[in-house]
Amino acid sequence: MNFLPIFLNIRKQPCLVVGGGTTAGRKVELLLRANAKVTVVAPELSPQLAQWANEGRIIYRADKFTPTDLEHCRLVIAATNDKAVNEQVSTLAQAQGTPVNVVDQPQLCSFIMPSVIDRSPVQIAVSSGGASPVLARLLRARLETMVPASYGKLADFVASFRDKVKQRFSFDERRRFWESVLQGPIAEMLLSGHRQAATKALEDLIGQKKALAQKYGEVYLVGGGPGDPDLLTFRALRLMQQADVVLYDRLVSPGVLDLVRREAERIYVGKEPTNHPVPQGEINQLLIRLAKEGKRVLRLKGGDPFLFGRGGEEIETLMDEGITFQVVPGITAAVGTSAYAGIPLTHRDYAQSCIFVTGHLKDDSMDLNWEALAHPHQTLVIYMGLRGLPVISRELIQHGMPPDKPAALVQKATTSDQRVLVGTLETLPSIVEVADIKLSSIIIIGDVVKLHEKLAWFTVAK
Repeated sequence: MNFLPIFLNIRKQPCLVVGGGTTAGRKVELLLRANAKVTVVAPELSPQLAQWANEGRIIYRADKFTPTDLEHCRLVIAATNDKAVNEQVSTLAQAQGTPVNVVDQPQLCSFIMPSVIDRSPVQIAVSSGGASPVLARLLRARLETMVPASYGKLADFVASFRDKVKQRFSFDERRRFWESVLQGPIAEMLLSGHRQAATKALEDLIGQKKALAQKYGEVYLVGGGPGDPDLLTFRALRLMQQADVVLYDRLVSPGVLDLVRREAERIYVGKEPTNHPVPQGEINQLLIRLAKEGKRVLRLKGGDPFLFGRGGEEIETLMDEGITFQVVPGITAAVGTSAYAGIPLTHRDYAQSCIFVTGHLKDDSMDLNWEALAHPHQTLVIYMGLRGLPVISRELIQHGMPPDKPAALVQKATTSDQRVLVGTLETLPSIVEVADIKLSSIIIIGDVVKLHEKLAWFTVAK
């Protein structure tokens, strides 16, 4: 280990930055976030530093560096383009025992400025020891996706109970207690915004009462997005990684499912238009049973759980049973399809509104408001409309939509298997029939489809 990782308390402490450019400005910003008293020495200042000087946030001396600038400094940063000045600052600071950092010159540094993941009071510092600052930033970006922004609130919450827990439990008991809290439902209550419920549950746990958080597990109703795992939200990924069991739908892509914790039990509850092996009522009861067994249950759905995902029905049942749950929105299939197919759902020149409908067939017919759907200057997005496409085409034409209205069907959008078939309202059914399209498709009807050829940025490798 070439450097000792430490965190310095420089609140209200005098710190010196030599240099007035953009790089110096980034270092000053970090010092200000740590509430340091910052002095900048440079002949000229960047616009940002000048603004901070005018606002009184920093002390500015418009001159070249002199040794007297180091007097009483707690920490020094050199960020100039003059190698001789940087070497002078480093030599003098180290001689008097003041920590010094010289930007991009690790051989002149007594400390390294790391890349920081800031979830104050929780902080994570990443450093390559000066070998590759870019690599450190890339690692920080990876960690940013794994550490929720609300972890700072969680740390403050835990701190408010430390004295109570210390009085109640021994050292070893405290460690096990906090591990249970930070990896269980109480932490999730706080992270999802239910501070009052988390406070009550933790107070009950400290008093060793039979709290709801101990009695039951919880359910995570998570939108898995349209297929590309990179489109998951940070919260979705975190909950997927801590679930004990996952109930997943047919439309959840293999790439998304692979991100679920490997040890989690997997239960397939997918539905097809004419095949519902696990009826919705049984799914609801299964969620309740697993949660009452104390498990963390991930209900993973393709797209968004509240758009044709029956998520509302499932959480109604959970609420009736007193089961704790979270809902994590996902990028719905229509939005993902639109973006990856280069077909905007709205556009100033073509469509001022958008309608989402489901195209389920029942007795070879659909109960839809065809007159409203055939209205011009809007985009029509149809979920689950593959089997009913001939009926959809016929009814829209009969209710006034032009037969030559542009239309597209997109299969397995956002994935490497994406296919886009473009035609008109009249011709699309035959195009789809010849192409032998299966499930996992979205239909888009409207003038915005004209933009596909120009805006189609996502190409699938052959």
